[in-house]
Amino acid sequence: MGTGIYKSGQGYWVRLMSAIGYGVVVALGLIWLWKQMETVDFGIETTYAQVIAILICAGIFGLLGYWLIGSKPGSVDFMIATEGEMKKVNWSTKAELTRSTIAVIGLTIFVAIFCWGVDVIFAMLFRSVGVLEN
Repeated sequence: MGTGIYKSGQGYWVRLMSAIGYGVVVALGLIWLWKQMETVDFGIETTYAQVIAILICAGIFGLLGYWLIGSKPGSVDFMIATEGEMKKVNWSTKAELTRSTIAVIGLTIFVAIFCWGVDVIFAMLFRSVGVLEN
């Protein structure tokens, strides 16, 4: 494990958002752990046991996050490459997105009406031959 951040000037936004997401997941896990420990008797004040466990877990997961997001060459290179690829993406304009959304909603409504119509026709056909009762 290196002492500094691997390729510190590259992949800033991907690393930042990954760190935020990782931090949220760890924080939710620590909250869960705190609540789980309320019912266990450790022989000491429950709050002290909770604080000790939370600090230990936060330290372990903090180091793990630093290693994965900041200094492990494989994952850092992947994040840098991801940011580079995202810069190449041709993002749709608002007008294109609006037209596409309207087309999808319209096609969905058309397919729903078509399926309903076919269902009604088959129901009438099956009632006429006696397969379905009125």
